[in-house]
Order: sequence, then structure tokens, then C-alpha cells
Amino acid sequence: MTRSPQNSLTAQGPARPNHVGGWSRVALRAGLTTAKLSRRTGLGGGSIIGGRVTMALDPGALRRLARGRRVVLVSGTNGKTTTSHMVAAALRTLGPVAHNTAGSNMADGAIAALAEDLDASWAVLEVDELHLARIAEQVDPFAMVLLNLTRDQLDRAAEVRATATAIERAVRAHPNATVVANANDPMVVWAATSARHPVWAGAGSAWRGDTLGCPRCARQLPVGPHPWTCECGLTQPTPSWRIDTGTEIAHGPGVSVHLATAMPGQVNLGNALMALAVSVHAGVPADTAATHIAALERVAGRYARIRHGRHTVRLLLAKNPAGWSATMSMLDDPTRPVVVAVNAREADGRDTSWLWDVELEHLAGRPVAACGERAADLGVRLSYAEVPHRTSTDPLAALADMPDGEVDLVANYTAFHAVLRRLDADRSGGGI
Repeated sequence: MTRSPQNSLTAQGPARPNHVGGWSRVALRAGLTTAKLSRRTGLGGGSIIGGRVTMALDPGALRRLARGRRVVLVSGTNGKTTTSHMVAAALRTLGPVAHNTAGSNMADGAIAALAEDLDASWAVLEVDELHLARIAEQVDPFAMVLLNLTRDQLDRAAEVRATATAIERAVRAHPNATVVANANDPMVVWAATSARHPVWAGAGSAWRGDTLGCPRCARQLPVGPHPWTCECGLTQPTPSWRIDTGTEIAHGPGVSVHLATAMPGQVNLGNALMALAVSVHAGVPADTAATHIAALERVAGRYARIRHGRHTVRLLLAKNPAGWSATMSMLDDPTRPVVVAVNAREADGRDTSWLWDVELEHLAGRPVAACGERAADLGVRLSYAEVPHRTSTDPLAALADMPDGEVDLVANYTAFHAVLRRLDADRSGGGI
């Protein structure tokens, strides 16, 4: 049975965070000062180093900073940043919201986000899947949003079932939290079945490459348009939230509202549905939540369109096979040039074997450039896909060789942010 917004909010009134004092305040100020210095000196955004300083001086900082707030945790392999921005936009209609907007999704990033706004009674925290249990234990979440679970950063995260098991432990440890979960993703369903307050949403799952076998018993799962079920009893739940893709009408308990998003792709419509479900549960009127979700046009640079010299560059982030599966549907112009940039740093995962599971054959017929620190690996994969391409470690140098007009630039995590910084620097310096 799902808690109603009336029971969780109206009767009790809005939660108010407790202000920290004593040594905790010293640790907090030290972290904020460090973050500010990091930004001023151009070393980084400050959200990670500031949180680490606070956490080093006060190991209990996250628990203290979260006390008295209603915290929504958003986790999953893909879509965390976009969905958390959608949720935060809707919840701001209820009052101030602390939010790790830059996507720093471990404990240090959560601390930095909460420290930046001590008076916010709500917090929306994007959380790395492997850190969900640890952060949930300290913040006592009001709700957890589980988007999808697929392979990512294989050298760090290992097998997907291990990640799903860790999330299941987090769900089981917080029986009072409402869990908004993607009913189409077998790994998420397996991880969320122990939830006392599940809210199932039909958010879709374009990538099934990691759930050909049942996550519970390893029997083969059917792949097709119909709901999946396994002999062991694990079955796709009937979603209480769904969306008619033809009309973009979202349906939930007592709710029927037009739900659109300015960001491309069916995957973002699914993210919007998840955001709508948790926002309505938190007490936001459905039409209000839908309006604020639809107003988002870009998130942390994703889907931005930036003029650079002779080109208009659309920036897309794809960091694993599932992310690429969703991105392929956004590359809807078969003649538009594509620049692909791949790095393999710690934040990306150093194992690039995932490139062989990406259907890069779909890029055939358009100008393509393989770029980034692992341009050679990407070039080999494109050659096997029989996609003619140019190779350059520098994405912007490759861009200069593309035909005039619109270009899609698809990059994984660190490559994406490096390109975004350079494009932004060029714009601010008058270099476009």
C-alpha cells in the first residue's frame, strides 16, 4: 500500500532541516570554503572536494545534514542526472530543494549539495548505484527512484546482479521509504520486490542485453512486446503509472495528464514518467509537476545545441551499451555527421570492451569521426562495423573537418565534460 501525499505531507506539515552546530559547523564551513576556492582557481566545480573535506573532518556530516529533510534518492545506470533534475524542478513548487545538480553522486557530492542549502526542507540526490545503500543508511530516504540496471564501468561495478543485490539490500533496509521502480526492467524488479511501498511505473526498457536470463534463477526470459514472466515466479508487475506514447497522456492513480519533454528520445519520456510519479506522491499536483518537467530543455549540458564556427553541435551523452541503444533513436537524421568521443578514465570505467555490444552499424551512411583518448579502440570497432570514419584524438579538430551545419557529438562521461568545457570557453571568449 502506497502512502498518500495527504498522509505523508499535509497532516504533518513540511519537514524542516536541523541546523548544524559546534565542530560540525566548522567542518561544514571548511568544505564550503574549499569548494569556493576550487571554483575560483578553475580546478573544478568544488562539489566533490568540498564534500570530501567536510566528511574528513566530520564523518557523521551526511547524517546530520539530512536530518529533518525529506530526501528523494534517484539511482540507476542511466538517466540519474536527467531524472533528478526533473524531480527537483517539480518539488521546488513545494519549497526550496537541495540538489547535487552537477551529478556528483557519491557521499561527498551529497554532503556538498545539502551544505549549500541548509534551509531546504526537500533534497533530491542523484546516487551512484553502488553507493545507494551507504547513502540511504545515513539520510533515511522519503523515496527511492530506481530507473534501470545494466552493465557499466565493468572494472569497478562488475556483474549487474551484484549491483542489483546491493540495491535490494538498500530497499529492504528502508521499509518506510516509497520505492518508485521501473516495471519494465527485470533487474530493477528483482531488486525492488522487497519494497513495502512499491510504486511501479512503465518507463520502458529499450536495452535487454543484460537480462536475457532471469536475474533470480538465470532461466531465459522472453523478449517481446508482451509482459515478461519467468517460471521461478519473477514477473513483470502491472504498472500503476504508464504513458500512452501516441498521445503523451500519463496515467496514474487518480491522475490523467499530458506529459511531454523538450528532451529527445523515448527514454526521456520514461524518465519524465518516473519523475512525475514520485513528485505526485510527494504532494505536487500532477499538472504542475508535468509543466515543470516539460520546461527542462537541457540538463548539465546534455542535449545542448551550441554554435561553434561553421557548425551547430548537439551534445549527447552515451557511456555504455544501454545508453547507446537509447541514443541511436535520437540520431534520427541519417545524413547528419556524427563525432563520437570515448575516454577510459576512472570515471568512465577503464574497460572499453563494451564498445563491441554497441550497434555502431547504425551509423553507416553518414560522416563519422572516432575521437577521444580511446579513438583507436573506437576506430577498430567502427571498422568491423564497416562504417567509414576519420580518426582523431581531438573531437573539436574532427568537428572542423565535418560538413557545415548540424553535427551530433556523442561522448562518454569524461569526454563529454571535456568537450562541453571547451565549447563553453570558446563561447565566453568570443571564439565562435
